[in-house]
Amino acid sequence: MKFVIQRVTQASVTVNQEVIGEIQKGFMVLIGVSDSDNEEIADKMIRKMTGLRIFEDQDGKTNLSLADVDGSLLLISQFTLYANCKKGNRPSFIEAGKPEKANALYEYIIKKCKDIVPIVETGSFGADMKVSLVNDGPFTIVLDSEQL
Repeated sequence: MKFVIQRVTQASVTVNQEVIGEIQKGFMVLIGVSDSDNEEIADKMIRKMTGLRIFEDQDGKTNLSLADVDGSLLLISQFTLYANCKKGNRPSFIEAGKPEKANALYEYIIKKCKDIVPIVETGSFGADMKVSLVNDGPFTIVLDSEQL
């Protein structure tokens, strides 16, 4: 499982010219799922993500978590995080989870995050989405379950 976490001052996702998810201060998270992922791995990733202390405190040090700043989440499914570009110039996506499994884990992640974070917005699994964000910093972190 892979999470690309961007600290944002605002972010939104649009489908068919309609904004379906929008947050202010918080994390915009792209979520990639592989076939080897499961709920236990998702739980570990969620704990790590929500516990990250990457917001600045009064001294300008990255010392505060999402909860400390009343931050929100915008969670977006992104199978292209599993692009394999080793051969040729056309990426292969065979390492990405099958849609049924990926969607089930994406929905699981959303549900679990809603138990932790007061405001959780989402994209639409499998849809053509337009994502807009203002990356704060910029500050971007990649969490890979194989490295945790």
